Amino acid sequence: MNEMQQDLPLHRTPDPAARAPFWLKLFSALLRPWIRLRREPREPRELLPDDDIPAVYVVERYGLSDTLILEQACLEAGMPSPYEAATRLPIKRKRAIIALTPRPSLFRDRTHVSRSETLSKLVELIHAGREDDIRLVPVSIFVGRAPDRQSGWFRVLFAENWVVVGRFRRLLAILLNGRDTIVQFSAPVSLKQIVAEQEGLALERIVRKLSRVLRVHFRLTRTTIIGADLSHKRTVVDSVVNADSVRQAIDAVSAKENAKVEQVHRRARGYALEIAADYSHTVVRSLSFMLIALWNKLYDGVVMHHFDKLRAVAPGHEVIYVPCHRSHVDYLLLSYTLYQNGLVPPHIAAGVNLNLPGLGAILRRGGAFFLRRSFKSNALYSAVFTEYVSQLFARGVALEYFIEGGRSRTGRLLSPRSGMLAMTLRSFLRESRRPVMFQPVYFGYEKLMEGKSYIGELSGKPKEKESLLGLFRAFGVLRQRYGKVAINFGEPIDLGTLLDEVAPAWRASTAMPEAKPDWLPAAVDILANRIQSNINRAVDVNPINLLALALLAMPKHAMTEADLLAQLELYKDLLIALPFGDRVTITGKSPAEIIAYGESMQWIRRVNHPLGDVLVAEGDNAVLLSYFRNNVQHVLVSSAWIACCFLNNRRMSRSGVLRLGRLIYPFIQAEWFLPWNEDEFSERLRASLDFLVDRGLLESDADGRVLERAPGQSDSAFRLRAMSHSLLQAVERYYITIALLVSNGRNTLSAAELENLCTLTAQRLSLLHELNAPEFFDKSLFRGFIQKLRERRVIWADADNKLDFDPGLEELVTEAKVILSRDIRHGILKLTAGKAEAGNPEHAGKTNQAA
Repeated sequence: MNEMQQDLPLHRTPDPAARAPFWLKLFSALLRPWIRLRREPREPRELLPDDDIPAVYVVERYGLSDTLILEQACLEAGMPSPYEAATRLPIKRKRAIIALTPRPSLFRDRTHVSRSETLSKLVELIHAGREDDIRLVPVSIFVGRAPDRQSGWFRVLFAENWVVVGRFRRLLAILLNGRDTIVQFSAPVSLKQIVAEQEGLALERIVRKLSRVLRVHFRLTRTTIIGADLSHKRTVVDSVVNADSVRQAIDAVSAKENAKVEQVHRRARGYALEIAADYSHTVVRSLSFMLIALWNKLYDGVVMHHFDKLRAVAPGHEVIYVPCHRSHVDYLLLSYTLYQNGLVPPHIAAGVNLNLPGLGAILRRGGAFFLRRSFKSNALYSAVFTEYVSQLFARGVALEYFIEGGRSRTGRLLSPRSGMLAMTLRSFLRESRRPVMFQPVYFGYEKLMEGKSYIGELSGKPKEKESLLGLFRAFGVLRQRYGKVAINFGEPIDLGTLLDEVAPAWRASTAMPEAKPDWLPAAVDILANRIQSNINRAVDVNPINLLALALLAMPKHAMTEADLLAQLELYKDLLIALPFGDRVTITGKSPAEIIAYGESMQWIRRVNHPLGDVLVAEGDNAVLLSYFRNNVQHVLVSSAWIACCFLNNRRMSRSGVLRLGRLIYPFIQAEWFLPWNEDEFSERLRASLDFLVDRGLLESDADGRVLERAPGQSDSAFRLRAMSHSLLQAVERYYITIALLVSNGRNTLSAAELENLCTLTAQRLSLLHELNAPEFFDKSLFRGFIQKLRERRVIWADADNKLDFDPGLEELVTEAKVILSRDIRHGILKLTAGKAEAGNPEHAGKTNQAA
């Protein structure tokens, strides 16, 4: 009877003076020195509307320490404490806390420990209409999730994980790691609305369903913060090898090779062990200590942009991080940054070349899984790897892979390789339980550890294989400083939404997950290009990028200080007036500060002179700076094109600039993954023309149809020449390709021969015309342009695999005189006359060997 009376509505006036009992205050006072909280969000009180609806906090499981931590977090945030909030509840409770899993005790029936009595009573009141509404505020508490540099190694053993620990271990965790505690407040939910949505269900079923939904919420939050609940590596391997798809592959290989099933099964198991990660929270936490010291030694700061947007959308999604790939440091930087800011580090697809003795084991425990560079000819390995990725996907594990396939040696984004994306899409069709989100990430460096090796590789030296000896040699880089690093999170791509655009009937394919639908290749290509485009729309334009854009436009990579200041100011004004994307970030330094910073980083040298100082980039620095110019040159592409049009012309019609821009746009769009269609690019050109006219770099006639630049010796003409340089080399590469095709005639060269001939011609031209930038004769850029010509049916292969072309291609050679100088055109035409034999890959190899 007394119990029944306690559960009747008691609409009491809230008592602000309500406080925890004395014994709890004592425990709280003893515990407070050992606890330092980080609230997520920082101002959780903004989640609660200012009204009279009572609120109750929901936690995953009961514990005295969690009660004390929640009490402290509420007080620090200016929110009602659990004891204060209890005075407003319609039932009599000491504290407004619902524990989904109360701690079992000797005096409690263990068959009911999974159900909250308080939650049942509140649902009953709402269901019976005896209370208007109650808000449930889910709160997740993690002790030992975010280490700082003072943390000791022993504390790692008591970090937050998926294991339900006892009181003593929890006490040790608080004493050792309490200063690294996260309290995650989630948005409140209306109990009245939940009950109304379950109309017609029995009361007990409503409670069970609500409890299940809350448990799923807590599990997703825990997965987001500390990672998925992964079994031991051996268990995952067993699951992979015994999957239907792998067993079918084993049977097929066994029959093909006439081998015993047991032998092929062992081979498949060996592949799985070679591939699989062995993720360890303890190792990840331990590595974070080392990385803090490493970053402090190497960098002057690691800066993130737009992380808050990622944090807002990540919960509830299967997140796949798809960064650009500039350095081996990329792997570590992203995982470290995510971990330090409260998100779980992803499992990373790494090349098997990094599976070195000792290092490989550490990387595995940090979340790396290894893949061979190519396995098309190995059906068994392909089946095992695909199944492993699918199982990670099904377990809700965050993934990271580089769709470029390798590190960019030129600083520009590489053409994407679709293998991992195709696997991901097939896994999504097979296990589409949660929405999938691709998160593009841009890394912006001011100096690269691998810079000098990149120069060597682009100049023809073979790529060095990773080895332990090479690893020890790499420690020499620790003696240098590398400036700052920016990590920009681009606009995420929701896979379901993209598939709705590309293949509206894609959901029908989930009924046949092993099939490869016809729309899949096109969807993969569109996804890959959108990822690259979103990376480019999230670049960080740092001081070194701007210096590279300006100085490398000069023949001797030198500018007077006055000219350099003016050029830097022009670029910054242009980027601000015509933003390339809403996630692009720009250095806040003034032009003078940018120059001083470049000198301090030893990228440029000041030459004192009575008529004015000169800033110069010398030797290897000038070549290395091309990497940083290439990082960002796409953000100026529309203005650079206009500047190209006025290199050899003082007057041009506005319509002529736009016509030529539409003609070349498909090719520069493919090379730089630009986000606009042809009409949008035309609009961009119009806006850029207006900017240049407003700045006095161009003059317009009265009706705006004809544009004119100042004479060549003027400052404004100098600014335009410098701006054109970032695009001019691409135009020269296109001209080389087209001139070679036309001069050799139709049905003469294969695509491979044309590609080799273009590379040789560009190498020769760079020797004659001071085009000392390795990417100018980068074979992959010519390959991409040739492929784009084929896609647009400008060229095509005949029955003998020789290239034929549209007669209109010859007109493009004529159009080039508008952009390219007479000397460059003459040099290219002279080099391209009758060179078909040199384009043969075997001949090209002999030529390189002789050189």
